[in-house]
Amino acid sequence: MVTSQTDSAAVPSVQVEGLTRTFGPVTALADLTVAMPQGVVGLVGANGAGKSTLIKILLGLLPATSGRAEVLGLDCATDGLEIRGLVGYMPESDCLPPDVSATELIVHLARMSGLPTAVARERTADTLRHVGLYEERYRPIGGYSTGMKQRVKLAQALVHDPRLVLLDEPTNGLDPAGRDEMLALIQRISTEFSIAVVVTSHLLGELERIADHVVVIESGVLQRSTSTADATGYSGVLLVEVTDRGPELAALLRAAGAQVVASGSADSFTVELADESVLDTLQAGAADLEVGLVRMQRRRHHLTEIFSDRTEGERARH
Repeated sequence: MVTSQTDSAAVPSVQVEGLTRTFGPVTALADLTVAMPQGVVGLVGANGAGKSTLIKILLGLLPATSGRAEVLGLDCATDGLEIRGLVGYMPESDCLPPDVSATELIVHLARMSGLPTAVARERTADTLRHVGLYEERYRPIGGYSTGMKQRVKLAQALVHDPRLVLLDEPTNGLDPAGRDEMLALIQRISTEFSIAVVVTSHLLGELERIADHVVVIESGVLQRSTSTADATGYSGVLLVEVTDRGPELAALLRAAGAQVVASGSADSFTVELADESVLDTLQAGAADLEVGLVRMQRRRHHLTEIFSDRTEGERARH
């Protein structure tokens, strides 16, 4: 069903139900059911988890063995051409021709998307300016750095003004500064241009910074689908730093039954918040020792804990 622009925000950017894809004896996706909301969705999984197979099915390039997939309310099995007109795709592989300029390539791909030549040229200039390649737009791509090539791939995914972009490992090969710039671009795509984003990455810290929602698949099976806010909510651990006499304060807390672990310097530690009485003991102990509380902060969970918890569970079963 084609969805009108007015209610498109209420429709998940991607929705799959019972999606299975096999290649002979190999099962790439197994009964996958998940909805990916608008905004930035991080798709997480190790190599071979089924991410690439899922993307090909979503683009209408690969049929599912069974089950159903929709992109922006369109059926991937029957509406592939229309989906590819509404979706931009940034591949992971280095697939750019070295002997043409960024402008030539992006104009060509914009025209292939159905834009008239004049509009394609205008959109190309705007898009290359947006990704930071305007000054370099006439240079052959073969002379570009890795970061510039990644920006060209991002530009070609955006030039036809898509409603959704699928970004496959967009920070691959980039140095820390380049990664930060690419992540900022991805955030702008979502917040300033209201384009839904599905981004794959093996760097969980990156997804924690930019993703509104995280989908974790392993061996083609859904492991978790959750908002990033829920996945990185506050833990039951308090980070404490005092001006002096940290070991003595930690000893007072231990004597009261609290679990305390040294952290970094002598005057910092973490304490388990079994109940609110720990806070009273901490504040009273600091007052008795006449030390100042530099920091008393609840620690947040990290996305890496999703995987460490799973690994520990796997080890326990074996």
